[in-house]
Amino acid sequence: MIFPSTMGQFSVYLRQDDKYVLYSGKNERFTERHREALHDIGVSQVFILPQHKELYDRYVEENLGRILNDEDLPLRERAGVLYNASVELMRDTFETSLPMPLGHKQFERLTELVRYSASFLTMERALKAVAGFISHDYKTFTHSVQVFVYVLSILSTYDLDKETLVQSGLGAILHDLGKARIPKYILYKPGSLTDEEREQVNAHPVLGVSMCAQLPLSSHATNTILFHHERMDGKGYPTKLKGEDIPLCVRVASVCDVYDMLITNKPYAQALRPYEALKMMRDGMKGAFDLDVYKRLITVLSGAEII
Repeated sequence: MIFPSTMGQFSVYLRQDDKYVLYSGKNERFTERHREALHDIGVSQVFILPQHKELYDRYVEENLGRILNDEDLPLRERAGVLYNASVELMRDTFETSLPMPLGHKQFERLTELVRYSASFLTMERALKAVAGFISHDYKTFTHSVQVFVYVLSILSTYDLDKETLVQSGLGAILHDLGKARIPKYILYKPGSLTDEEREQVNAHPVLGVSMCAQLPLSSHATNTILFHHERMDGKGYPTKLKGEDIPLCVRVASVCDVYDMLITNKPYAQALRPYEALKMMRDGMKGAFDLDVYKRLITVLSGAEII
């Protein structure tokens, strides 16, 4: 996906039979004339070198708002770009930026991505379009993105202003940031955790907030990171908040967090089907979740034909 009047730090190739032919070089401006010429000869795909993938991913990220607002592009195609760009940015965040405190530049990238995504994800049929890209194999960065998608889908059913959606979405995509400081052998352990290991895992909300201490996080975002394991019955952690004392954005995030964990394969548990996950949340975790939020999750999943 290349846009007119933009430059990428990668070369673009056309495929001719079994060969790849250079079409435009690095830092060469791609114009409307380029696109028309490709259209005239029936070219619908262009290619980049494997070593330029990271540069191309950054190009897509920088043009994400333009892509998501382009109604000439099919909704599913825009959804795929959004999902993949979000996953790549979160992968980069977890694998290269952490476990050091989250830096301002990375935070700005994440904020921009969430801001561009918020309008798209609150559109009718957006979740249905994204659903085909959802991963069912657990990785912290894909889980973070998927919780973010579900959170905005549910929050769009409330009468909330755009900035509240953005800040709640930012908290959702960063909710497991603290897991970057938990040893991977614990996070992906196939058997039961020891008491000491469980204590380390349960520290991740506090660790996550501490890693964002120098950033201008709103209360919506901070609360989501810190309290997403609190439960309506007061049996959660780290502070055993209860009922309406838990902010709405957090109650939504906690439902989405558990749902996504249940529908993904992990070393210690196989993925459940969506309706099985919802049944377990209803029957096996009674009192844990805001019932209205749970019902809204069912509504948005049903509307997206996931259940």
